[in-house]
Amino acid sequence: MSGINEFIDNEVKNTDVVLFMKGTPQFPQCGFSGQVVQILDYLGVAYKGINVLADNEIREGIKAYSNWPTIPQLYIKGEFVGGCDIVREMFQAGELQQHLQKEGIAVRAA
Repeated sequence: MSGINEFIDNEVKNTDVVLFMKGTPQFPQCGFSGQVVQILDYLGVAYKGINVLADNEIREGIKAYSNWPTIPQLYIKGEFVGGCDIVREMFQAGELQQHLQKEGIAVRAA
């Protein structure tokens, strides 16, 4: 396993909710990353944002790690959940909230 894979693996497995995104949670650099940030913030979920634009190795590494071609990528308890469209659809259906709660992650009541 390369150094970048170890870094990604460590982040994903040791942080309950991780969002690999373009930009930061405070300053998303693309609309898709911004939408996922809005959903997580709306739910009051504590998460770590990792800016793939700051490091091309992470940007390419996360795509290989998940075998998913696009950013953002959301991980919950070590499991790849999906990108913007999947997260938005799950949120609108109430499935994201259920999944977070099932994993023991506090979600703000709607």
